[in-house]
Amino acid sequence: MKVRIPSPLLSYTKSKEVEANGTTLADVFADLDRQYPGLRFRVINEQDEIREHIKIFVNSSVANSLADSVGANDEIHIITAISGGT
Repeated sequence: MKVRIPSPLLSYTKSKEVEANGTTLADVFADLDRQYPGLRFRVINEQDEIREHIKIFVNSSVANSLADSVGANDEIHIITAISGGT
């Protein structure tokens, strides 16, 4: 499946779109971490939950947990929050 990578994580993948495999989001992020070491930790915290400042969309629906099912033809978007300014 296609995984869209946000700009803050491009240092890991060098590409805005990568391929990954799995039947759940947990599987997908394990596969991504095998391909791009360190990427998973930037998205998933030590309690195996999606970090607060990250949203993951499967197609057009927000993922609720890493246990959410995904299919081979799905498209995953990782969205990072932007902060700063005054």
